[in-house]
Amino acid sequence: MPMPSSSAPAAATAASKRIILVHGTGHGGWCWYKVATLLRAAGHRVDAPDLAASGADARQLRDAPTFEDYSRPLLDALRALPPGERAVLVGHSFGGMSIALAAEELPEKVAAAVFVTAFMPDCAGPRTRAIEELPLLDWMDSVTDDGHAPPSVFLGPEFLRRLLYQLSPEEDYTLSQSLARVSSYYVADQKQHPPFSADRYGAVSKVYVVAKQDLAMIEEYQRRMIASIPVAEVREMEDADHMAMLSKPEELAGHLADIANTYV
Repeated sequence: MPMPSSSAPAAATAASKRIILVHGTGHGGWCWYKVATLLRAAGHRVDAPDLAASGADARQLRDAPTFEDYSRPLLDALRALPPGERAVLVGHSFGGMSIALAAEELPEKVAAAVFVTAFMPDCAGPRTRAIEELPLLDWMDSVTDDGHAPPSVFLGPEFLRRLLYQLSPEEDYTLSQSLARVSSYYVADQKQHPPFSADRYGAVSKVYVVAKQDLAMIEEYQRRMIASIPVAEVREMEDADHMAMLSKPEELAGHLADIANTYV
């Protein structure tokens, strides 16, 4: 495995690559606005879809009862690629689970799966193990409703400010308070499925981007996930909080451009 790198390469301007950016819980494609702009300026074709009941998607959470329903905008985007074209999938936080599902269902469409301080499941245990073993004991003012279908979570404003956005610009935190939505981790639904397979999801090239200042998914846990499944490369962002695309957008865009030029 190559040695981790803490420096971001310059944004690449080589042949255009397809990059799909996938948001995490309670967020939407909007959270990628800085990175998407930088990657497009470098010549890449970038999509940042709103998953179901997220961002500007008109559906309510009850309209996306399963994890596959929730992830369908990503799956549809992959299925719509021209024959022979592959995309680099970039999942942030819970978005790691969606890109894992996409790699399981459509491995031939995935050039690489990039996990940015994200849940990265293995192929040896339940799909939800990475979620359930997260060593986060205090969800502060977040609100959960296990009686909702599917069980819901709303990440509280203090939780976001203190654990996710603590190094991000204040205006981006303010934006989150206008756009954050109720979501779900779909644990019960995902448990109904067998582990991800070694010959599909497991065979897709994986890159993990460690955010060393993440206070929610701490570095130690990120490295536990990295140790649980083979990855092609590990990269480091020394000064990024959980919202790496907002706290260090130029650095992250540089990594993603370099990854796209390497694996596509």
